[in-house]
Amino acid sequence: MLKPRDIVKELDKYIIGQDDAKKAVAIALRNRWRRQQVPEPLSEEIYPNNIIMIGPTGVGKTEIARRLAKIANAPFVKVEATRFTEVGYVGKDVESMVRDLMNSAVAMVKRERMKDVEEKAQRLAEDRVIDLIMRKEGVGGPEERERIREQIRNGLYDNYKVELDMPKKPMPMVEILGAGGLEELQMSLQETLSNLFTSPTKKRYISVKDAIEFFRAQEADKLIDMEEVVQEAKRRVENNGIIFIDEIDKIVGTDQTSGPDVSRMGVQR
Repeated sequence: MLKPRDIVKELDKYIIGQDDAKKAVAIALRNRWRRQQVPEPLSEEIYPNNIIMIGPTGVGKTEIARRLAKIANAPFVKVEATRFTEVGYVGKDVESMVRDLMNSAVAMVKRERMKDVEEKAQRLAEDRVIDLIMRKEGVGGPEERERIREQIRNGLYDNYKVELDMPKKPMPMVEILGAGGLEELQMSLQETLSNLFTSPTKKRYISVKDAIEFFRAQEADKLIDMEEVVQEAKRRVENNGIIFIDEIDKIVGTDQTSGPDVSRMGVQR
C-alpha cells in the first residue's frame, strides 16, 4: 500500500494544484488500509468518514476521486445528487447507487478473471472454429487440425466464413413508469424471463476472426466461477468502494414548502 506522500505524487501527475484535497484523500485512503489491518472484532467498530470537496466546476474534484480509485484498484461510481429526491414519486432510490457500485465491482472482478483464463479460452475457441472449418472442408485428422490452427493464428483464415448458431437479440423491455423502486422490479423481471426461456438462435455466416471472438467470450464465461466473482466484488465494495456524489449544492434549498405537492428537493438522507 502506498504512503500518503506517494499517493499525492501519483495524483500530481494528472491534477494541477488542489494540494489540500490531495492530502486529505491520500490520508483517508491510507487510513482505510490501516483499518483493514485491524483484527476483525475491532475493525467493525471503525467507520470510514465521508469527505466533502468544495470548489467550482473544472478544478479536479471528480478527477481526484477517479484517479484515487485507480490507484487503489477500487470499485468507483459517480452519481448526481439531483437524481435522488422523493422515493416513489420523483427520482431514484439512494440505494441504487450502492447497486451501481456493486455492478461496477462485478465487472471489474470479471475482467480480471477473464484475463486469467484468456489463454485457455482462446485455445477452446480455436478448437470450436477448427471443427466448423474441418466439417465444411470435409477433412480430418490431428495433423490437418494443427495445420488449420497454425493458419488461423497467422491470419490466413480471418475472412473465411463459417456457419454457426448465434443468439438473437432480445426485444428491449419498455419502461412504463420511472418512479423510484421500479428499476429493481424491471431488473428482476428481465432476469426471471431470461431464466425461464432459452435465447432463440439464428444461423449466421461470420468470419473466422469474429467467430473466435464470439467463442472465446463463451468459453471464458464457462471457465469463470461467477459465484466467486460476486463474493469478491462484494468484499471489494464493502472494504474499498468509492461513491462520488456530485451536485450536492443543487439540492440544498432554504425554501420552506408545505402542502400536498410532491417534494422535488433532496429529501433522502
